[in-house]
Amino acid sequence: MAKLFSILQLMRPANIITAIADILAGIAIAGMLVPTTWDSNTAYAVILLIVATIGLYSGGIVFNDVFDVEQDKINRPERVIPNGSVSLQQAKILGISLFSLGIIAAFLVSNYSGILAICIMVSALIYNKWAKHQSVLGPLFMGLCRALNLILGMSILPELDKAYLFIGFIPLIFIAAITLTAQKEAKGNNKKSISIAMFLDVLIVIGFLLMWQYLNYSMQNGVLFIVLWYGINFWAKWKAIRFNQPKNIMKAVKFGVLSLIPLNASYTAGFSSIYMAVLVLALLPLSLYLSKKFPVT
Repeated sequence: MAKLFSILQLMRPANIITAIADILAGIAIAGMLVPTTWDSNTAYAVILLIVATIGLYSGGIVFNDVFDVEQDKINRPERVIPNGSVSLQQAKILGISLFSLGIIAAFLVSNYSGILAICIMVSALIYNKWAKHQSVLGPLFMGLCRALNLILGMSILPELDKAYLFIGFIPLIFIAAITLTAQKEAKGNNKKSISIAMFLDVLIVIGFLLMWQYLNYSMQNGVLFIVLWYGINFWAKWKAIRFNQPKNIMKAVKFGVLSLIPLNASYTAGFSSIYMAVLVLALLPLSLYLSKKFPVT
């Protein structure tokens, strides 16, 4: 049991729930999040896409710690690889297995989904190994992983109008904002980065307004979810600027990651229904619970 708990710590279960929310939101954007109309093939595709994102996201998280092991021995010795709960070799095997699961599940949906899965894996590895240490490319590649994950959900309908793919810029921008917030989280003194992140959050609100104007997004359905998402992030980031210490910065990052669920509920409300958005939002208490049991950052 102790080994299983350590493996789950390595995989960040609370974060995985947010990745599942990405997939459900992408399915909603494609107009397919209507379970009452699903046939067996559609239901099978939904399950496979969820399995795919679990494998891809957790694989990326595992390799994040694999590549960071030397720094973590100094800055995060409580993580499971530095403290010896999971060996470096075991972590590598786990990460490869999870990536393989994600890619196979995606290809079982379609070749389009499979190619997206490979792109997600490559983007995650580039971020973990190299880009995360770059001030511009780090936020860009982490955001790209989330953007592709949302599009992976949309791939349930390969013939979807390609204009909808531009919605992928929203998670790209938001994850870039979270990554900026996380810079120097172990040391503090990153007010400038958090200020830029808050500006990026405003751009996301503008993005929803553009969807309302050009992509048949129902602002009437989505506005309360957008306010919830924005409020969570504004409060956490503002506190991190006022009290620019590692504890508050890590909380802002944690709330930013978890607020991906309200963000995904915002897409779902506007492109599907309030009812389905509430079901997506219901993943938040589960993610919050898991965040108390397992690390998020």
